[in-house]
Amino acid sequence: MSVYLRAALGLLPLGTRPDRLPSHTLTRKNLAVDRARLARYDRVCGFRLGDALPPTYPHVLAFDLVMELMTARAFPFPVVGLLHVTNRIEVLRPLTADDRLDLAVHAVDLRDHPRGRQFDIDVTVTVDGEVAWRSRSAYLRRERASGTPRADRPDLPAPSARWRLTPAIGPEYAAVSGDHNPIHLSWLGARAFGFPGPITHGMWTLARALAALEGRLPVTGVIEAEFRRPVPLPSVVDFGTDLHRLAVTEPGTGKPYLTARVGP
Repeated sequence: MSVYLRAALGLLPLGTRPDRLPSHTLTRKNLAVDRARLARYDRVCGFRLGDALPPTYPHVLAFDLVMELMTARAFPFPVVGLLHVTNRIEVLRPLTADDRLDLAVHAVDLRDHPRGRQFDIDVTVTVDGEVAWRSRSAYLRRERASGTPRADRPDLPAPSARWRLTPAIGPEYAAVSGDHNPIHLSWLGARAFGFPGPITHGMWTLARALAALEGRLPVTGVIEAEFRRPVPLPSVVDFGTDLHRLAVTEPGTGKPYLTARVGP
């Protein structure tokens, strides 16, 4: 059964869901990196072809485990409708296609949020028993109106490039990431879930921004990203950076779609 069929079934009233996150951890051991898939990912996101894993690539490798966890009936919310709002990545040592990876995924910190409830998904990658990469992704379950809107004009680096995004980005990224959420793939699929048209995968937007700085960022460190608004497809967006901050914004208004910080 596909993950999105399980996700759709999760919307059906098939019993009461628990009011807590599952306590178990899902794991995958001794995972080999598929070089052909890595090359396709590099092309779709704008990275140079090579054996080095981009800092966002382990997120793709863990996607199946994350979806297995979040589509289970023991999870407190249906996965459909959840918003990926932030992502924190720690690269503790460079990873390459030669490494054999052990993955671990679990959910933590269910908490209240002004717009509903929020929780985190932690992913850890170890190589030969040593933690090499980890991430924490925050997801929001909207249960009420947002109330007073926050200021949408943070201090951002000035735009230095303009990108034209085509509708093909959605299916191309889905093919390499395994994330076939219909909101990214078609107008009909997007409208079925309340969007006027298809939107980019947030992790594609982050990967594309980091690819623009490839070779200029340290090979280890922390990346903290906030997905502030959906990026429509097709669209034109601006990109700006001072090497410590990244921003993908709407031309003309300067409203941010993505903001990120990179540091040690």
